Amino acid sequence: MTELRELLENYASEQLGHAVHVTSLERMSGGASRETWSFVVQDGEGERRLVLRRDPPGAPARSNRTGEIDLLRAAGAAGVPVPVVVWAPEGDELGSPGFVMNHVEGETIARKILRDEEFAHARTVMAAQCGEILARIHATPTDTLTWLQPPSTSPADAIIEQHTTLLDTIGEPHPALELALRWLRRNPPASQRVTLVHGDFRNGNLIVGPDGIRAVIDWEISHIGDPWEDLAWLCCRSWRFGAPGDVGGFGDREDLYNAYEKESGVAVDRDAVQWWEVVANVKWGCATLMQTFTHLWGHVKSLELAAIGRRTVETEYDVLELIG
Repeated sequence: MTELRELLENYASEQLGHAVHVTSLERMSGGASRETWSFVVQDGEGERRLVLRRDPPGAPARSNRTGEIDLLRAAGAAGVPVPVVVWAPEGDELGSPGFVMNHVEGETIARKILRDEEFAHARTVMAAQCGEILARIHATPTDTLTWLQPPSTSPADAIIEQHTTLLDTIGEPHPALELALRWLRRNPPASQRVTLVHGDFRNGNLIVGPDGIRAVIDWEISHIGDPWEDLAWLCCRSWRFGAPGDVGGFGDREDLYNAYEKESGVAVDRDAVQWWEVVANVKWGCATLMQTFTHLWGHVKSLELAAIGRRTVETEYDVLELIG
């Protein structure tokens, strides 16, 4: 931590043109592929709280740093609430590739957002806010985001192919997920659009205050795809954290859909959203299996990875409910 503080002080001093001190350096929870650090820059004019996102030092780079920065800026310009990128070093001046953002005050822990009295009002408005924000994400121009390439086939065909291959790689029978993939092939959505997709838009990746959503974070798996994927992922039961609301545990689908339609001018294809909700459960089911087998195959020995395999049965139950 001392080394990182010195790196931050040196870099911030260089950027600001005068000496500064870094205080309150703290590793923030969440994020498996990248480190997130909160810190305060102090100088004679006052204090400024910032956040560092970087790859773990010494580890192979697992994220598109430049792409994520460009994406945050493009989304912000389209009216999406995102943290503002302050500094973007070209190399590893901060110990490994990363960038610095403004700190956004709020909560990201889903269970607190869903239960604490502080967020009682926020829970009444968040579903509609999600609809408005997703409409803006899906309207974000991607012309300058050249690293984002659309799939060579339709988003629906691409996602089925990807997860069929994943399940085959695991080599363990999971009849419910296999049945779901068969159902998806036989019942393709009639409505297929192609836009920017956040890819992990859910409770836990939203910074929330008493007034509602203040920022959308974790854009690492954003891609070009079908926008209904984002709405469905938000409604996946795994991301309700035991709370009753269909939307992230906090809200109703109609509030989400109506706000999306009002902001975008595009009617929500409810059948297509349900199709993508089946996909969401297949995706998360395969993800829990891959994390478990990362441990079982000996790639990374981790009790946490081993234990997450229990979540697979939840997704299997949910896909059977969804396809009837």
